[in-house]
Amino acid sequence: MPKLYFKYGTMASSKSAQALMCKFNYEQKGMKVLLVKPALDTRDDAEERMVRSRIGLSAKCYTIAPDESFIELFDRVNAQSPVDIVIVDEAQFCTTAQVDELKELTKRASVLCYGLLLDFTCHLFEGSKRLVELADSLQEIKSVCRCGRKSSVNARFVDGKCVSDGPTILIGGDESYESMCYWCWKKELARSRTRSTKN
Repeated sequence: MPKLYFKYGTMASSKSAQALMCKFNYEQKGMKVLLVKPALDTRDDAEERMVRSRIGLSAKCYTIAPDESFIELFDRVNAQSPVDIVIVDEAQFCTTAQVDELKELTKRASVLCYGLLLDFTCHLFEGSKRLVELADSLQEIKSVCRCGRKSSVNARFVDGKCVSDGPTILIGGDESYESMCYWCWKKELARSRTRSTKN
């Protein structure tokens, strides 16, 4: 029976790399993979949507906007060639309704979602929350904080200062985020607030 999987981690924990390696493994077995990412991830040119990893792996993918349907996309692609597996990168950007659709799709194919669990304020993203509620399998992809402990927070930096306010979604890479343990994150926030007070 196909299942809904959610594999989550902090930034730079190899989520996209693992999604791409998973795609490669299925394709090596002759299976058709539908690779998708939410259109909110705007780091690529609109004409060439890609899933990219920090270690250099990449593959073309479909994109889906918040008001678009995974079921309609699946049906369209499946009509051309039967889809065996759906892989969703940056799944935290999916809407609740879209995750509900991904669960429905498991009647027809397994769905593997990769993404962040928490935003930069240590709260669940909308898509991640629904995935935790509906997934048949949850797996943490672990990474390490600068102190050596397991990272759990995606700390956001603006002008070199760690911040805890601002828009929930702000697309960026190593220049804007650092994965940290909870305690290093709290220290960075306190340090940044002290610097702001002095200025």
